[in-house]
Amino acid sequence: MRRMLIPAVVVVGAVALLALLGFGVSGQGASTSLDAQLSRGLHPALPHAHTALPLLGSTRSASLASFRGKVVVVNVFASWCYPCRAEAPILAQEQRTLAKHDGTIVGITYLDDAAASESFVRQEHITYPVLRDVSGNLVRSWGVDGVPETFVLNRQGRLVALRRYQLAGSWLAQTVAPLLGAS
Repeated sequence: MRRMLIPAVVVVGAVALLALLGFGVSGQGASTSLDAQLSRGLHPALPHAHTALPLLGSTRSASLASFRGKVVVVNVFASWCYPCRAEAPILAQEQRTLAKHDGTIVGITYLDDAAASESFVRQEHITYPVLRDVSGNLVRSWGVDGVPETFVLNRQGRLVALRRYQLAGSWLAQTVAPLLGAS
């Protein structure tokens, strides 16, 4: 009996290790693939860019694809997020620059209710379009699992940079500046 116990423990351990490895590899979704593609110098399209989302404060909807031809900074935020509030002035400044060069910021709310989002937009003087990802499914397909996160798209709608944490300093302005001259 004891002879069989050691091989059985080894087999169970090996199966558990393989299962854990399989889970880890399968759990690496869009987040890892978008980040990995950017690190290899590729510029992927964001998944589901043609999906229409409700426009905050309106009965209309829009998709990221509808902004093709513009430099677009997509900022995923929520009203309950303190780092989102802290980066709002950086985004407001960049929106003024983008608007002069046929670009825009597009906010996307993440797991937030409409009233709280509208209040946040008013308080932070947000002038750019804000879309509501009511279920969070769209941005999760990009690997978003928290806020804030920022994605920079060129005029062809391709991802050229992303930031998976709060904006600070001049990263956004420095990232966007080379894209504004490219028509």
